[in-house]
Amino acid sequence: MINKELQKRILSSFILIPLSFFFIIQGHILFIFFLSIVFLVSSYEWIIMSKKSLLLKILGIIFLFFSFYTAFYFRENENYKVFLFIITICIFTDIGGYSFGKMFKGPKLTKISPKKTYAGVFGSFLLPLIVGLVVYEYEYTDQISDKGLYFLIIILFISFISQIGDLIISYFKRNAKLKDTGKILPGHGGLLDRIDGIIFVFPFCYLITIL
Repeated sequence: MINKELQKRILSSFILIPLSFFFIIQGHILFIFFLSIVFLVSSYEWIIMSKKSLLLKILGIIFLFFSFYTAFYFRENENYKVFLFIITICIFTDIGGYSFGKMFKGPKLTKISPKKTYAGVFGSFLLPLIVGLVVYEYEYTDQISDKGLYFLIIILFISFISQIGDLIISYFKRNAKLKDTGKILPGHGGLLDRIDGIIFVFPFCYLITIL
């Protein structure tokens, strides 16, 4: 039987994911409005989480600003489908880690995030890989039919950075003795809890693009 926390998580996702995709697809003013709201909420959560360290607050806000700028850059300068693809891989990285961790449990990965398991890490790579390859098969095969291996590497790279971002935010939560970065999202916690991987993925993708 599904516990109440998981029920909240699923219901929230049914609302949040389509709503986010709507703003992403619309682009321009609506997307800027959406990014601004997410930036302000996540910045507030970071300020609360970093407590008395002024330097940490400032560095975190600078990083978040750069991260959201790179997200805006990708949406406005690339095909929006590329942006959605990156977001989708991050989402399924999170889903894969959560579901495999719950189902198979097993040895813990690190003390930084006590709920993380090796089974979860495997799921965090496997599920986005399956989803990404399905997208490749139906969306990109005709365009980049000889780049299958390259596409696979991109998926694994995005998933890896997303997981590292998750661990980094978990480290700061642990230091602040917080279970979640906030309570704004029922079943999920704070906004930073849900975008912790994404805010690291876009800067890395941006740097790779401009180099």
